[in-house]
Amino acid sequence: MAFHDVRFPANLSFGAIGGPERRTEIVSLASGFEQRNTPWTHARRRFDAGMGLRSLDDLSAVIAFFEARAGQLHGFRWKDWTDYKSCLPSLAPVFSDQVIAKGDGVTRSFQLTKAYVSGGATYHRPICKTVLNSVRAGIGGAELFIGINYQVDHQTGIITFDEAPETGADVMAGYEFDVPVRFDTDRIAVSVASFQAGQVPDIPVVEVRL
Repeated sequence: MAFHDVRFPANLSFGAIGGPERRTEIVSLASGFEQRNTPWTHARRRFDAGMGLRSLDDLSAVIAFFEARAGQLHGFRWKDWTDYKSCLPSLAPVFSDQVIAKGDGVTRSFQLTKAYVSGGATYHRPICKTVLNSVRAGIGGAELFIGINYQVDHQTGIITFDEAPETGADVMAGYEFDVPVRFDTDRIAVSVASFQAGQVPDIPVVEVRL
């Protein structure tokens, strides 16, 4: 599957409904206890792109975007308005938002990640589709500068420093990011009459693994 490095119109994804989905396999034992397991290391996000449409012009823009992606064939970027920063939604990203690794004196390239912390448990989500000009990074509490001290691949979310961070030094980063998705349907069905009456089309979007 090809991936088109273009973002679904952010003003139309603003009203979308969706979020992370997990897959848990549960086996109930005769004793009443349960055994729970998951084949997924990472969550997969789903959204309904139809919920953000407010006018016929919006619908026309989505149809054009759908046709350009050939339905489910090509992936694209999606702005998840509930979770698109390395920091809280009300704040601006800074270089110290996330500790993504510890230096070992040799490694220069690191995958950007976001930590989700609750009740002593932490989940680290890989971040691959960073937003251009949004990444800030630093080592050991000191901010460095893109193009001078490091480079960022906005397609993979990998940051590469010109010099390997010293052993034990915190590698830090802040950023905005998109979710790689595709349409989860090859068909958009809507009538003008029903749309004007307030019935929005069902346009499912699902995260893709890259």
